[in-house]
Amino acid sequence: MSNMRQLIFIVLVAMTSNIHSQADSRLDNARRRAEPVLRAAFAKAGVAYPASELFIRAFKREGELELWAKSDGKFVKVTTFPILAASGDPGPKRKEGDRQVPEGFYEIDRYNPASLYHLSLGLNYPNTADRILSDRERPGSDIFIHGRDVTIGCLPMGDEGIEQIYIAANATKLKPVKVHIFPARMAGDAWREWSATQPEHAAFWAQLLPAFEHFEKKHTLPEITVQPDGKYRVNSR
Repeated sequence: MSNMRQLIFIVLVAMTSNIHSQADSRLDNARRRAEPVLRAAFAKAGVAYPASELFIRAFKREGELELWAKSDGKFVKVTTFPILAASGDPGPKRKEGDRQVPEGFYEIDRYNPASLYHLSLGLNYPNTADRILSDRERPGSDIFIHGRDVTIGCLPMGDEGIEQIYIAANATKLKPVKVHIFPARMAGDAWREWSATQPEHAAFWAQLLPAFEHFEKKHTLPEITVQPDGKYRVNSR
């Protein structure tokens, strides 16, 4: 290895080490701030912390994200966080650059303590359904639940909110953590009146509705599969 290449290698190693060190420090500080709040919220909800299993629901129209933890076979709501910004319109994400927040059934597949948005949790968008129904070449990617209060297609929770969500998800025993993103709370007069103004999404939303209703009724997660045409099928037994 030449002296110049060796120097570049040493610099890159040092930079990488520094990034990891900063991320570790950020995560340690976040844990120190978030865990007392989480333990109090879990205790108030009557569930153990860390959770044996965690579930996240988000509602685009209401701008809310719910954190649920499993206890005695069913999920109990621990707390609700406001989503601090939004982009795009009602309906699923179908193409890179459309600014859409996805709608559907996802899971956390990445934990990034070195995010430009403080901390971030990556979702497995595009999932199997998205890869069938979205643009084949440019479906989009890098959808996160993250800190700060700006976004283009993600769920920004603010730094305090993401610290609690990130630490709770990272600590849960069963992974990956499931995440359901709905256009709105799919019940009541408000839903019926608003959804009637969005007829172009009616067929897609009809696929999501059984999962919403199942969880509302039973506080358990239904079995969800993807059919060959990309449509969701919800087994709500």
